Amino acid sequence: MPPRKKKPTDQAELFSASTPKEIQAILWKAADKLRGSIDAAQYKEFVLGLIFLKYVSDAFEERRTELAKELAEDGIAEDRLDDFLEDRDEYTGAHVFWVPETARWSWIAANAKSQGVGKLLDEAMDVVMRENASLTGVLPKIFNRDNVDQKRLAELVDLISDARFGGSEEKPAQDVLGEVYEYFLGNFARAEGKRGGEFYTPQSVVRLIVEILEPYEGRVYDPACGSGGMFVQASKFIEAHRGRGHKADIAVYGQELNERTWRLGKMNLAIHGIDGNLAARWGDTFADDKHPDLKADFVMANPPFNIKDWARDEGDPRWKYGVPPRNNANYAWLQHMISKLGEKGTAGIVLANGSMSSQSSGEGEIRQALVEADLVACMVALPSQLFRTTQIPACLWFLAKDKSSQGARRLDDRRGEILFIDARGMGEMVDRTERVLTAGDIARIAGTYHAWRGTASAREEGLTYQDEAGLCRSVALAEVREHEYVLTPGRYVGTAEVAGEDAEITASRIATLTEELYGLFARSAELEKSVRAQLGRVDV
Repeated sequence: MPPRKKKPTDQAELFSASTPKEIQAILWKAADKLRGSIDAAQYKEFVLGLIFLKYVSDAFEERRTELAKELAEDGIAEDRLDDFLEDRDEYTGAHVFWVPETARWSWIAANAKSQGVGKLLDEAMDVVMRENASLTGVLPKIFNRDNVDQKRLAELVDLISDARFGGSEEKPAQDVLGEVYEYFLGNFARAEGKRGGEFYTPQSVVRLIVEILEPYEGRVYDPACGSGGMFVQASKFIEAHRGRGHKADIAVYGQELNERTWRLGKMNLAIHGIDGNLAARWGDTFADDKHPDLKADFVMANPPFNIKDWARDEGDPRWKYGVPPRNNANYAWLQHMISKLGEKGTAGIVLANGSMSSQSSGEGEIRQALVEADLVACMVALPSQLFRTTQIPACLWFLAKDKSSQGARRLDDRRGEILFIDARGMGEMVDRTERVLTAGDIARIAGTYHAWRGTASAREEGLTYQDEAGLCRSVALAEVREHEYVLTPGRYVGTAEVAGEDAEITASRIATLTEELYGLFARSAELEKSVRAQLGRVDV
């Protein structure tokens, strides 16, 4: 019998991996070995905390190398280099976190066996938070515990050390690590099912919101920010259209109720180089608004659907269009976001489909008030199965404080109109249970909106708006009134017309199927008659 081949180790697989996706998959498999020895509620923080520490350490070392090169070019003597290389201001001034020596990844990896990996990691998290005020209370100190398998933890540290996170001109190291962080967030959301929706919105949905709103500059706000996905995608949008140097053109403001999710969001923004304000601590947006005076240019959010237990105050000034019902916060979220919009602000919000048509507990009256105030710009019906974390059908609300031409912006004046888009037939299944919107789907939906609004991007691409049966229709408020303010796109856009030969084929097919069905009905009746006859002969 030939000798059995040894199963490749994670280390060997890592060395043979050639793409970021392969590296991500190997690291996920290695991290998953620790799952049984760690409290499930802390597992995300545990793994993502390691990735974050690797990021800040790599960014520090990268800046240190750049600084050494600059100093050498300036003629600084070698014996004086250390004084400059350990100058804190040289790092923080370049928007790099200050990482003391004992928190640097190379130092931890070199001393892990002799001093204990869990102990060193906890100490590293502590000192990084102590030396960087914006990270206070953010990083997890949960590595040096009896329930953590230290041997497997050390193996994971070795793998992360050996992973080829190095950047290139096309993709800097920060982007590579950012992709790893997002990959892990997505996997955690899938693994946790319904609870995963608390911190993660599918990327294709986030991309669609960002592509429609086009947040090039200004204040961006998310009152239920989770792990910060909306902000990350907004930053990527700016990079793609205007370059990395324009990331600072937006100012980010967010709030999150869950403490652990708030930590994930703070780390996510830091790892993507986004200087965001997620407040000094977590908190309930309704009971404790952390940004009370904010007026945002863009609001992007995926708040929890249909929540019944929320901090309701009937006298809250945010309820300008009606007091939301106690048993559902959907219209509380909508009105809170409207209260945050500046004079020309726009918002994109994910909500349950019921929000488009519900008449219970005064929701119909609030929706009527929003329509009559001309705040609703566009409604998008989304396809099913986009959200692995919930089976509740979802839609997108796009709100606008000013639907006029806005002077120099030369937009199309859409006052008194609402655009309805039915995207339920779009998307493709990536596995048995999950659908994603493709790049083509996102471009088609966003392009339809921009053509309708007459934005600069639509003019550049030569897009002109036209109603399309089954997809989109611009509807006057008078017609919405006739439909009792129901905002379901399918009610307005109609069905796609089938033209020419396709129509004939469809009609012929329907006729054939109808004939076959009637034949089956007849055969069924004969069988029933025969069975009854046979039963009549049976002696009871």
